[in-house]
Amino acid sequence: MIDFRLTPEQEELVNLARKFAQNEMRPKAAQYDREEKFPRDLLEKAHGLGLLNLRIPPDYGGLGLGCFDECLVVEEFGAACAGMTTTFMSTSLALRPILVGGSEEQKRRWLPGFVERPLIAAFALTEPDSGSDAAGLGCTLRREGDDYLINGTKRFCTNGSQADLITLFATLDRTKRDKAICAIVVEKKKTKGLAVAKDEDKMGIRCSATSELVFEDARVPAANLLGREGEGFKNAMKTLDNTRPWIAAMGVGVTRAAIDHSLDYAMQRRQFGRPLIDFQATQFKLAQMAMEMEAARMMTWKSAWMIDHDLRASKESSIAKAFASDTAMRATTEAVQIHGGYGYIKEYPVEKLMRDAKILQIYEGANEIQRMVIARELMRSRGG
Repeated sequence: MIDFRLTPEQEELVNLARKFAQNEMRPKAAQYDREEKFPRDLLEKAHGLGLLNLRIPPDYGGLGLGCFDECLVVEEFGAACAGMTTTFMSTSLALRPILVGGSEEQKRRWLPGFVERPLIAAFALTEPDSGSDAAGLGCTLRREGDDYLINGTKRFCTNGSQADLITLFATLDRTKRDKAICAIVVEKKKTKGLAVAKDEDKMGIRCSATSELVFEDARVPAANLLGREGEGFKNAMKTLDNTRPWIAAMGVGVTRAAIDHSLDYAMQRRQFGRPLIDFQATQFKLAQMAMEMEAARMMTWKSAWMIDHDLRASKESSIAKAFASDTAMRATTEAVQIHGGYGYIKEYPVEKLMRDAKILQIYEGANEIQRMVIARELMRSRGG
């Protein structure tokens, strides 16, 4: 039988995450967005509470929780601030390729440090000329003795300027596309020839550092290669299948915040001598937002559950990510509409929610790519 009740341990985890999100993150969200302030202080507090890197296995000092548990936490974070959530969770994204393709020695070398200290990691896949076309990388690596030399530029790298460790994807031969891509771990402080070109000035998630990284004969030990040469693309795709549910969970959180703010405003704001909530047009907007949020949550939970049970979830994680992020965009747009002119002013939180929601449709695979994955999986199910 299907049971939608959370376990007592999960309830406790949700309560801890909600308390932190509402008491620590939410009060600082507008300020950090306005100042583009990297939330290192809050990251350290979240780490101290045990709310980060939840999926690191006990063998490496972690809690060994599942994707489902991680999504529960991300929804709470997302309801408070998507920018901070992106910062917190991008380390988990960057560590996933190590868990997917790393050797036992590599896992023991890198993972315990992220449990012991509030370290930061970055996932470097996107390039100036390679976004949705993840197989078309131009960043190269070339073997030279016991090292690889890396040359090229990485773009839109979350946490890039702040990271202690970078999981990098580069190619041995661009003409061979996905067959030549490798995954390699770059320890930032130990790597000469790596420079941060800039942090982007973004529309939303402004407290999150989104960086351009430049590699010029950056020398990295060959021992840092994850798996064998040519296995990087497969690693990246497995990683994204495993992490898309938390993007969906963030979309659910953003939608929840949009509903909460809109409901509060509609009950207080009066027009034509009546509270705004009395008008059917407002009620229907809120009802539609709530319906889509519940559907998005169920899609998120299903995809996370499948991942935790080692089931193929490419289609389900893409469905969850695309639907939940589209839902967040629609809900935040409606929230601004419900607030009217006030919704367009930075003094009101729905303006930030709308700006933040947009990126959910773009990063970790644009929603157009998610639909391609879904269609491919449908054809695969028919032998196509």
